[in-house]
Amino acid sequence: MNGQTEGQAQRVGVYVAWPYANGPLHVGHIGGSLLPPDIFARYHRLRGNDVLMVSGSDTHGTPIAVRAEDEGIEPQDVVRTWHESFLQTFDALGIGFDLFTHTDTANHHHVAQDLFTLLRERGYLVVRSEPQLYSPSQGRYLPDRFVEGTCPHCDYGAARGDQCDNCGRLLNAKDLIEPRAKGGDGEVLEQVEREHFFLDLPAFAEQLEPWLSAREGWRAAVQNSSLGLIKEGLEPRAITRDMAWGIPVPVEGWEDKVLYVWFEAVMGYLSATKELATLRGEPDRWRDWWYEPADGYYFMGKDNTIFHSILWPAILMGAAGFGGGEDHDEDVPNLPADVVANEYVNFEGGSMSTSRNIGVWLPDYLERYDPDPLRYFLTINAPETRDVDFSWSDFVRANNNELLATWGNLCNRVLKLTASSCDGRVPEPGALGPEDEAVLASTRAAFDAVGERIESRRFKLGLAEAMAVAHEVNRYLNDQAPWKQIKDDPVRGRTTLYVALRAIDDLKIILAPFLPHISQIVHEQLGHEGSLFGTTSIETVADERGEHRVLRYEHAGAVGRWAPGSLAGGQLLGEPEAIVRKLDEAAVLERELGDVPSESESST
Repeated sequence: MNGQTEGQAQRVGVYVAWPYANGPLHVGHIGGSLLPPDIFARYHRLRGNDVLMVSGSDTHGTPIAVRAEDEGIEPQDVVRTWHESFLQTFDALGIGFDLFTHTDTANHHHVAQDLFTLLRERGYLVVRSEPQLYSPSQGRYLPDRFVEGTCPHCDYGAARGDQCDNCGRLLNAKDLIEPRAKGGDGEVLEQVEREHFFLDLPAFAEQLEPWLSAREGWRAAVQNSSLGLIKEGLEPRAITRDMAWGIPVPVEGWEDKVLYVWFEAVMGYLSATKELATLRGEPDRWRDWWYEPADGYYFMGKDNTIFHSILWPAILMGAAGFGGGEDHDEDVPNLPADVVANEYVNFEGGSMSTSRNIGVWLPDYLERYDPDPLRYFLTINAPETRDVDFSWSDFVRANNNELLATWGNLCNRVLKLTASSCDGRVPEPGALGPEDEAVLASTRAAFDAVGERIESRRFKLGLAEAMAVAHEVNRYLNDQAPWKQIKDDPVRGRTTLYVALRAIDDLKIILAPFLPHISQIVHEQLGHEGSLFGTTSIETVADERGEHRVLRYEHAGAVGRWAPGSLAGGQLLGEPEAIVRKLDEAAVLERELGDVPSESESST
């Protein structure tokens, strides 16, 4: 079934790109890299697989240092504020991390420094001189986002030292035309040769190319772009930088430098696994995910592809035997089973950016709207193969004309009619006819069809497939018209309602990875007890660097399973209530954009 033997549990690692803790999350973060892995993890939990989903706040990126400097506070204060915001957002939106931590923990420092030392001992780190931009007036070296200038590719005059927001190219600050200090007075920056450690990427090219070429099921854009970079010729890449904020380089005489954030942040998947194992009282079980059979799926936006398809595999290849013990000193830790890179979610025709304060902010959204309509919209419009646009008009119409009209109304009218005509219980059916068997066969078949889409990381198609089945059940209901049957032929009317309720019971599971909150409500309205999934909690944990806050998911006690339901005649139903709220488009646009559409615009 879907490539998995019945009863056979698989180990599935779900590794999610680490967002910078420099501002609130926006819908681009969720649609691009945070919601798809949650759908994937929830599905595999329903299948009974052993799932590990981890990530955390990236605390050492220069966007954090920039924000701290702009606000006149310490980087730790920026991290504390926005990391807590992330935890609250994930909890409300239903992003079920087994552990969401951050990179300024003692555990992560140790893992990053240990991997650095191991790579250095094995000869994969080299020291080279490279020009660094220096500000005489500030008396310091300026890392990427502290520098602005003209993009050498498209001539955009406000390009950042790490990326051009106009053409999207990744940049090196020293390559900018007329580089200047961000927010400065136009001071000419000096280029000064500085020694840094570099990862010897060319040393891994012969291993990386055949490994990447052999990957099956990867998105073509990810595989082709990664192989293209290797064929162009890999260059050594700097892994240290001149900054005070970050993880210290564990080498005597290098106290004024820290590990480059790209190098240590990707190690967070490993360090988070180790932290979770310790929190669970099984400190050695992290090896199950990194040295025993396990498939690791990495989710991110397209700008992070190279870090997960080339750089992180190279680090893992170089770190063979890390923490493995005598039995597998030379084993390479598990390499990615897939690098699932999405395109971008734009906003009303423009790019979203935390640093530039452009986007639909999740804390604001969750104050006004329910979580699952957003999960629905961002999945049915997922940027799996191309950039997509979030607009409030499209969001409202998807909520009202698709989610509410198809799934919400199906549940509402069946449950309300059953409550009023069958004493609030699942009716005992008569003999099922061909039309009844056909609709139940369609929901049973959807478990395999939707499951295959999810397993192949085609979430948009999976949700569309599930909604198509909901359309079929609606068509069945309209054809049978139980509101008439219950008066003219009560046995036939009760049979129709019984079949519709069983179909809804199946669909609530099929839709649960996408719409967990709504599925739980339907589950309870059908008279079932317990939670389809487990529970999440926000906790405070401590290590030698002090206390830090984490989000944890616990699957124990979950009752959901990826299989047809067991709804029986006579079961007492819960109180029916609307599962999707209708939104007023004019009110939403006025609130969010200060714009009220004309009558013609509202009706298109």
